[in-house]
Amino acid sequence: MPETRYVFVTGGVASSLGKGIISASLAKLLQSRGYRVTIQKLDPYLNVDPGTLNPYEHGECYVTDDGAETDLDLGHYERFLNVPTSQANNVTTGRIYQNVINKERRGDYLGKTVQIIPHITDEIKRNIKLLGSKNKYDFVITEIGGTVGDIESLPYVEAVRQMKWELGHHALVIHLTLVPYLNASGELKTKPTQHSVKALLETGVQPDVLVLRTEHELTPDIRKKVALFCNVDSRAVIQSIDVKTIYEVPVKMQEEGLDEIVLQKMDLPVEERPSLKEWKDFLNKLNKASKTVTIGLVGKYVELADAYKSIIEALIHASTYNNRKAKIELIHSESLTDKTVADQLKGLDAILVAPGFGHRGIEGKLLAVKYARENNVPFLGICLGMQCAVIEYARNVLKYADANSREMNYSTHYPVIDLMEDQKNVTDKGGTMRLGAYDCSLVQGSKSFESYGKELISERHRHRYEFNNDYLAAYEAGGMKAAGTNPDTGLVEIMEIPSHKWFVGVQFHPEYSSTVLKPHPIFMAFIKAAISE
Repeated sequence: MPETRYVFVTGGVASSLGKGIISASLAKLLQSRGYRVTIQKLDPYLNVDPGTLNPYEHGECYVTDDGAETDLDLGHYERFLNVPTSQANNVTTGRIYQNVINKERRGDYLGKTVQIIPHITDEIKRNIKLLGSKNKYDFVITEIGGTVGDIESLPYVEAVRQMKWELGHHALVIHLTLVPYLNASGELKTKPTQHSVKALLETGVQPDVLVLRTEHELTPDIRKKVALFCNVDSRAVIQSIDVKTIYEVPVKMQEEGLDEIVLQKMDLPVEERPSLKEWKDFLNKLNKASKTVTIGLVGKYVELADAYKSIIEALIHASTYNNRKAKIELIHSESLTDKTVADQLKGLDAILVAPGFGHRGIEGKLLAVKYARENNVPFLGICLGMQCAVIEYARNVLKYADANSREMNYSTHYPVIDLMEDQKNVTDKGGTMRLGAYDCSLVQGSKSFESYGKELISERHRHRYEFNNDYLAAYEAGGMKAAGTNPDTGLVEIMEIPSHKWFVGVQFHPEYSSTVLKPHPIFMAFIKAAISE
């Protein structure tokens, strides 16, 4: 295989055009041709990682096997490629500056004046190249957050300019822009794209490929016009038209020849188009499902669906493979009261109580758990959702009146959820939780064991509080069983109610591991229970 090629994906005109999906789609197409591909995200904000960001600010925080708290786009990368990412796949300006300042404090720069160029840009380039050199990938696709012209993105664009100069045809830039449609005139307008490319050219970067987001088909004349004004080949002007699901994008990009133009420009052979059979089989199931399964997703960030992005996608994967169309109702936990809970939750085929932190909305989550338990509705609780299931059971079945988590009420008489021992002296918030993949031993005969079909699993975590084992015997005697524990620490990972149709709470985050071609077994079993009579 050839040495590593680097593809950079920049954006212009507006944010949220889908750079992550385009990056993941290109990676999928190259992977299907036999290349080893990875994707990384460069985020221009000063946070060291997204771990301390409010979900309203940035959507969900995605967690990798090695315990990195990362941008949600890494979830798209894994779902498309079915390959784990790592700390190296997400770099922020905060981390870049932190690394440079640490080197300066150690004296690594030998007394030189530390500047944006070359020190910051060199650190950016080091992080970009790290993936290719360390893991011997054929392609490293690097998505640059924000839009061209943003002040905070300038060091990244400068690093791209330098790498293009240094690597020649081993580096390539794809620029994603918007071609808006004006209803008043009935026209598609290319001027925003022209201005965006002009801004990129002012930084010294000439895009090699343009991907144009559009609501309407682009005519050949529009493509030629864009190519002429933006100094690109007309065949390198790629249309990205709106589609019903993000999983159609790789197929659309293959039809447009995105992977072929990239290979040509990087002096690599263009062989027969891959069939993408498994991917298209999934799409076929997704589009042809005629029956619906309705899942209530109860959380406190439901105003922004991206706060639960991986959960929503995992539900879509599992529903599709169960030949159902997922209808996901986002239910704000603060809207649930004793008077409203029955009306809001009736008619649901299944209830999922989402993860989160803090006491806001917690009582509504407890009511959702109670409703699912008492009405024999299939239930899945994730992280805090599992802890809510434990608290609700303690209060209403075991009769521990003020049972709670010490996170919500430190003075509770029944701390059925308590701070982990190794968290008790932690003061810093960033990157200090129990993070990453840990083993879990499953109890034979449990719903979880039936789901996975094996005794030892590994799942990703992100939490500070845990089930208090001082109460385990009381739960077991009272009808709620520990179905999974960490083999090294004895930490309870899964709680179930065997007498219930399907009631499972997991301390870990199974949603992070669900991919298009490998739906997660817990979600598969959850949906199967939801559709069974």
